[in-house]
Amino acid sequence: MVFKKFAIVLFAVAAAIALLGCGATSRPSHTGSAPTAASGDRADLQAIYSEIGRSGGRVFTLAPKDSVVRIYAFRAGRAARLGHNHILSAPQFTGFFHLPTNGAANGRFDLAFRLDQLEIDNPAYRSALGAAFSTVISPEDIEGTRDHLLGANCLQADRFPFVRIQSLQISGEAPKFAAKVQVEIHGQKREMWIALDVEGLPDRLSVSGSFVLRQTDFGVQPYSLLGGLLSVQDEVVLDFKLAGA
Repeated sequence: MVFKKFAIVLFAVAAAIALLGCGATSRPSHTGSAPTAASGDRADLQAIYSEIGRSGGRVFTLAPKDSVVRIYAFRAGRAARLGHNHILSAPQFTGFFHLPTNGAANGRFDLAFRLDQLEIDNPAYRSALGAAFSTVISPEDIEGTRDHLLGANCLQADRFPFVRIQSLQISGEAPKFAAKVQVEIHGQKREMWIALDVEGLPDRLSVSGSFVLRQTDFGVQPYSLLGGLLSVQDEVVLDFKLAGA
């Protein structure tokens, strides 16, 4: 009887691991068929910043090839040690920063990227982060993670593809700033303050920072299986290093 119960528990854990962002699904692999990162938002933001630029100052266009935008999702639950932490990165995005003639504290920035274009668990990124991200994730398991974190039961990337971050207020002096931003995820908007390190102005732009997002604040229920035996933590970390010219 004890052996039977133990076998049932092992089977449940194995099933959970296979399904919780670490197991293969029948979802087709993402290739070149996804819309470009510019779809919808780039033209809108270009028009906005073209208009803003007429007031003076300088508009910087953020360059994805010289920048990094990453989201870190963490394992949770009673069997968390059997799951994996994950890195979601945005190789494509649209972003602008306006530097007025009277200084960065009076400026504005916007950043937008698509959830359905995120890269999942790039091996080079994982290997650079030490033991907590040391597991090598197979291509099949990466597609499972994509489905579970971004699919119909979680962030619904097909329905709400964009993450948008817009500054509402900037305070401080170079190189340290505080920015009040509006974050849009899952069709819902929330405001928060974040810290920024800004260098290179006025000739170039280099800005870095990070902040914590709680999925439930945006109406998203973090992925969970078997009554929380394996799950994803509510809090995710978004960090960025952006370059513009």
